[in-house]
Amino acid sequence: MWRTTAEEVAAEYACDRFVDGPSVGFFRAADSAAKPEMVFRWFCQLRIAPYSYDLLDHWGKPSPRTLSPGLDELESGQRFMTIFRLVDFTPGRQLTLQIDRPAARRLFGNLAVSYTVSPAGTGSRLVVKLAVPAGGNAVGRYLLAWGDLLMMRKQTVKLAGLAAQAELDDCPSGS
Repeated sequence: MWRTTAEEVAAEYACDRFVDGPSVGFFRAADSAAKPEMVFRWFCQLRIAPYSYDLLDHWGKPSPRTLSPGLDELESGQRFMTIFRLVDFTPGRQLTLQIDRPAARRLFGNLAVSYTVSPAGTGSRLVVKLAVPAGGNAVGRYLLAWGDLLMMRKQTVKLAGLAAQAELDDCPSGS
Protein backbone atom coordinates (compact mmCIF):
# COMPACT_ATOMS: atom_id res chain seq x y z
CA MET A 1 0.00 0.00 0.00
CA TRP A 2 1.65 3.14 -1.19
CA ARG A 3 0.29 6.54 -0.14
CA THR A 4 -3.19 5.20 0.62
CA THR A 5 -5.38 5.90 3.60
CA ALA A 6 -7.13 3.31 5.77
CA GLU A 7 -10.48 4.45 4.30
CA GLU A 8 -9.20 3.95 0.73
CA VAL A 9 -7.98 0.43 1.55
CA ALA A 10 -11.29 -0.44 3.24
CA ALA A 11 -13.44 0.89 0.36
CA GLU A 12 -15.12 -1.32 -2.23
CA TYR A 13 -13.71 -1.31 -5.75
CA ALA A 14 -15.19 -2.67 -8.97
CA CYS A 15 -12.14 -4.92 -9.51
CA ASP A 16 -13.21 -7.02 -6.49
CA ARG A 17 -16.21 -8.30 -8.48
CA PHE A 18 -13.96 -9.76 -11.19
CA VAL A 19 -11.73 -11.94 -9.02
CA ASP A 20 -13.11 -15.34 -7.97
CA GLY A 21 -12.77 -16.16 -4.30
CA PRO A 22 -10.54 -14.43 -1.76
CA SER A 23 -8.07 -11.89 -3.10
CA VAL A 24 -5.08 -9.84 -2.06
CA GLY A 25 -5.19 -6.11 -2.78
CA PHE A 26 -2.25 -3.98 -3.87
CA PHE A 27 -2.91 -0.23 -3.67
CA ARG A 28 -1.25 2.88 -5.09
CA ALA A 29 -2.43 6.48 -4.74
CA ALA A 30 -1.43 9.97 -5.77
CA ASP A 31 -2.79 13.49 -5.63
CA SER A 32 -3.17 15.63 -8.73
CA ALA A 33 -3.80 19.32 -9.21
CA ALA A 34 -6.06 18.37 -12.12
CA LYS A 35 -9.83 17.97 -11.91
CA PRO A 36 -11.13 14.38 -11.86
CA GLU A 37 -12.44 14.61 -15.43
CA MET A 38 -8.93 15.35 -16.73
CA VAL A 39 -7.37 12.54 -14.68
CA PHE A 40 -9.98 10.13 -16.03
CA ARG A 41 -9.07 11.11 -19.59
CA TRP A 42 -5.48 10.16 -18.78
CA PHE A 43 -6.66 6.81 -17.39
CA CYS A 44 -8.19 6.23 -20.82
CA GLN A 45 -4.75 6.75 -22.39
CA LEU A 46 -3.84 3.36 -20.91
CA ARG A 47 -5.58 1.93 -23.98
CA ILE A 48 -2.46 2.77 -25.98
CA ALA A 49 0.45 2.93 -23.53
CA PRO A 50 1.44 1.83 -20.01
CA TYR A 51 2.86 5.14 -18.68
CA SER A 52 5.41 3.50 -16.42
CA TYR A 53 8.86 2.37 -17.61
CA ASP A 54 8.58 2.60 -21.39
CA LEU A 55 11.91 0.87 -21.99
CA LEU A 56 10.70 -2.23 -20.13
CA ASP A 57 6.98 -2.40 -20.75
CA HIS A 58 6.48 -0.50 -24.00
CA TRP A 59 9.42 -1.81 -26.04
CA GLY A 60 11.24 1.52 -25.70
CA LYS A 61 8.46 3.48 -27.37
CA PRO A 62 7.60 6.62 -25.34
CA SER A 63 4.10 6.83 -23.89
CA PRO A 64 2.33 9.86 -25.44
CA ARG A 65 2.58 13.11 -23.48
CA THR A 66 -0.58 14.59 -24.99
CA LEU A 67 -4.13 13.27 -24.97
CA SER A 68 -5.15 11.20 -27.98
CA PRO A 69 -8.63 12.05 -29.26
CA GLY A 70 -11.36 9.44 -28.85
CA LEU A 71 -9.67 7.24 -26.25
CA ASP A 72 -12.25 8.32 -23.67
CA GLU A 73 -15.01 6.77 -25.82
CA LEU A 74 -15.17 3.57 -23.81
CA GLU A 75 -16.89 0.24 -24.51
CA SER A 76 -16.65 -2.97 -22.53
CA GLY A 77 -14.12 -5.37 -24.00
CA GLN A 78 -11.65 -2.75 -25.27
CA ARG A 79 -7.99 -3.68 -24.89
CA PHE A 80 -5.75 -1.75 -22.48
CA MET A 81 -1.95 -2.04 -22.16
CA THR A 82 -1.95 -5.15 -24.42
CA ILE A 83 -2.77 -7.65 -21.64
CA PHE A 84 -5.99 -6.23 -20.16
CA ARG A 85 -9.55 -5.70 -21.33
CA LEU A 86 -12.06 -3.18 -20.04
CA VAL A 87 -14.73 -4.89 -17.93
CA ASP A 88 -16.36 -2.00 -16.06
CA PHE A 89 -16.30 1.80 -16.07
CA THR A 90 -18.06 4.84 -14.72
CA PRO A 91 -17.27 7.83 -16.95
CA GLY A 92 -15.23 10.46 -15.15
CA ARG A 93 -14.85 8.23 -12.07
CA GLN A 94 -13.33 4.77 -12.60
CA LEU A 95 -12.29 2.14 -15.07
CA THR A 96 -11.69 -1.51 -14.29
CA LEU A 97 -9.53 -3.87 -16.29
CA GLN A 98 -9.14 -7.63 -16.18
CA ILE A 99 -6.15 -9.59 -17.38
CA ASP A 100 -7.02 -11.53 -20.52
CA ARG A 101 -3.79 -13.03 -21.87
CA PRO A 102 -3.60 -16.77 -21.08
CA ALA A 103 0.14 -16.78 -20.25
CA ALA A 104 -0.23 -13.80 -17.90
CA ARG A 105 -3.33 -15.34 -16.34
CA ARG A 106 -1.45 -18.60 -15.66
CA LEU A 107 1.38 -16.71 -13.98
CA PHE A 108 -0.61 -14.11 -12.00
CA GLY A 109 -4.13 -15.53 -11.79
CA ASN A 110 -7.38 -13.95 -12.94
CA LEU A 111 -6.53 -10.51 -11.57
CA ALA A 112 -8.35 -7.21 -12.07
CA VAL A 113 -7.41 -3.59 -11.46
CA SER A 114 -9.52 -0.47 -10.82
CA TYR A 115 -8.30 3.03 -11.56
CA THR A 116 -10.39 5.49 -9.55
CA VAL A 117 -10.42 9.25 -9.25
CA SER A 118 -12.36 11.52 -6.91
CA PRO A 119 -12.37 15.23 -6.09
CA ALA A 120 -9.89 16.31 -3.43
CA GLY A 121 -9.44 19.96 -2.54
CA THR A 122 -8.99 21.91 -5.78
CA GLY A 123 -7.71 18.80 -7.59
CA SER A 124 -8.25 15.11 -7.32
CA ARG A 125 -7.18 11.88 -5.69
CA LEU A 126 -6.17 8.84 -7.74
CA VAL A 127 -6.39 5.42 -6.13
CA VAL A 128 -5.50 2.24 -7.98
CA LYS A 129 -6.32 -1.19 -6.60
CA LEU A 130 -4.97 -4.38 -8.07
CA ALA A 131 -6.99 -7.41 -6.88
CA VAL A 132 -5.10 -10.70 -7.16
CA PRO A 133 -6.51 -14.15 -6.33
CA ALA A 134 -5.20 -15.28 -2.94
CA GLY A 135 -4.72 -18.91 -4.00
CA GLY A 136 -2.72 -20.28 -6.89
CA ASN A 137 0.78 -19.36 -7.94
CA ALA A 138 2.61 -17.89 -4.93
CA VAL A 139 5.73 -17.16 -7.02
CA GLY A 140 3.62 -15.24 -9.54
CA ARG A 141 2.00 -13.24 -6.71
CA TYR A 142 5.43 -12.44 -5.23
CA LEU A 143 6.77 -11.25 -8.62
CA LEU A 144 3.60 -9.27 -9.21
CA ALA A 145 3.86 -7.54 -5.83
CA TRP A 146 7.37 -6.28 -6.57
CA GLY A 147 6.60 -5.43 -10.18
CA ASP A 148 3.47 -3.62 -9.07
CA LEU A 149 5.40 -1.61 -6.51
CA LEU A 150 7.77 -0.29 -9.16
CA MET A 151 5.60 -0.07 -12.26
CA MET A 152 2.21 0.99 -10.93
CA ARG A 153 3.71 3.50 -8.54
CA LYS A 154 5.49 5.24 -11.42
CA GLN A 155 2.37 4.94 -13.58
CA THR A 156 0.11 6.52 -10.95
CA VAL A 157 2.44 9.45 -10.30
CA LYS A 158 3.04 9.99 -14.03
CA LEU A 159 -0.70 10.03 -14.86
CA ALA A 160 -1.37 12.49 -12.00
CA GLY A 161 1.37 14.80 -13.28
CA LEU A 162 0.40 14.59 -16.94
CA ALA A 163 -3.22 15.39 -16.06
CA ALA A 164 -2.14 18.43 -14.05
CA GLN A 165 0.13 19.63 -16.87
CA ALA A 166 -2.59 19.11 -19.51
CA GLU A 167 -5.03 21.12 -17.43
CA LEU A 168 -2.49 23.94 -17.06
CA ASP A 169 -1.83 23.88 -20.82
CA ASP A 170 -5.59 24.16 -21.48
CA CYS A 171 -5.94 27.27 -19.25
CA PRO A 172 -5.85 30.59 -21.07
CA SER A 173 -2.98 32.82 -19.92
CA GLY A 174 -3.85 35.05 -17.03
CA SER A 175 -6.37 32.59 -15.60
